[in-house]
Amino acid sequence: MLVPSDPLSDLDPELYRTIQVRAKQQIRQRMRALRRAIPAEALAERNRALLKRVIELPLFEAAQNVALFWPIVTRNEVDLRELDARARAAGKRVFYPFMADAGETLRTGFRLAAEATLLCEQGRGFCEPPPDAPEAGAGDLDLIFVPALAAGPSGHRIGYGAGFYDATLPEFCPPGQSLIVAYDFQLMGELPVSPIDIACNYVVTDKRSLECAPGA
Repeated sequence: MLVPSDPLSDLDPELYRTIQVRAKQQIRQRMRALRRAIPAEALAERNRALLKRVIELPLFEAAQNVALFWPIVTRNEVDLRELDARARAAGKRVFYPFMADAGETLRTGFRLAAEATLLCEQGRGFCEPPPDAPEAGAGDLDLIFVPALAAGPSGHRIGYGAGFYDATLPEFCPPGQSLIVAYDFQLMGELPVSPIDIACNYVVTDKRSLECAPGA
């Protein structure tokens, strides 16, 4: 794992960052290709197995306020739509990520989705709740589901590179818990990790559930 104590960190900082960026890009390309290569029915079977693991988690059962993500189907992402329905049936409040312009920067967070039908694409490539939906504040979320192109047993992940979850999770976790969902072929023994990468508490795949130690 490429961490600050790794021998590579003795390199020139700019060169070290370049190596990190290239390594992550290569992993993204590989994982995108792998997800595209899995037949739809095989991927659906993996998805069902993953959701079964999540639903059986005491952590999910106990959570009253959960943050999900709506799948980008064209990217073969893990599909949590059944989990949305189960959460609502159990009386849980369901939130989804949003991004909003804030001057020259973007503000990120999670908004309550009173109904899944209210989610829509708002020009950023993923479905979001309406802009006037109530926002979650620090301490409001019990469990946050996090997508990934690749995940490691340390709780670190590689996403699409926008940095949404790395920027947003520290506002809610702790006390909230974060859980990466990914297919088992996306789980890697080692990932390139930089100091700004935020580790999650759990990783759940279609074959295993891992409790991690963020910050270790």
